[in-house]
Amino acid sequence: MAIRIHDTAIVEDGVTLGKNVSIWDNAHVRFGASLGDECIVGGKSLIAYEVQIGNRVKINSNVYICNGVTIEDGVMISAGTIFTNDRFPRATTPDLQTLRGSEPDEHTLQTTVCEGATIGAGCLIGCDLTIGRFAMVGMGSVVTRSVPDFHLVVGSPARSVGVVCRCGQPVHRFSEADAVTGAIPVTCECGLAYEVEGQAVRELFNPGAGSSARQVEAASNA
Repeated sequence: MAIRIHDTAIVEDGVTLGKNVSIWDNAHVRFGASLGDECIVGGKSLIAYEVQIGNRVKINSNVYICNGVTIEDGVMISAGTIFTNDRFPRATTPDLQTLRGSEPDEHTLQTTVCEGATIGAGCLIGCDLTIGRFAMVGMGSVVTRSVPDFHLVVGSPARSVGVVCRCGQPVHRFSEADAVTGAIPVTCECGLAYEVEGQAVRELFNPGAGSSARQVEAASNA
């Protein structure tokens, strides 16, 4: 399947598109952006200049991805999600006489969405943070700090409430007892297994690495 760009979409010069990319109606991809293979960009979404997007990323309609954002492989960004890159933005200089430009400057902060993560519909994503591998952000959440790998976060501001499997199913809900219980083995109905200790998540089998012993720790900073 070839690259598909809807007649109403705008793809500026200097954009790099991988194989089998689909860009739908009224989407806008700005110069310097890069999309990997088999990505989908939904209608009316805007991808700012120099945004880096991996392979097999699904971006639903009405998503805004600003400069300074990196999206790794296999990420889902649901409809109406908005990214930010400046904690304290102003339109002008303090004397109100000079309009500030939109190009990156010392106030532009970076955000990374790691492989396999999902961001639910209508989320607001702060800046200078990382959304971890296979993490899941519940719809309507406001993310103000980094999300550990495999964590499910919800709310405003978003807080960790449990663990999700690679397949997307919740496998554990955090509780106060977790702090004293020690390591808890959990197995998803899909067959993948994890070990939860406090709010640290250890993946007992990583199908992508082909190893049954690879350990992935998620920092308990939620």
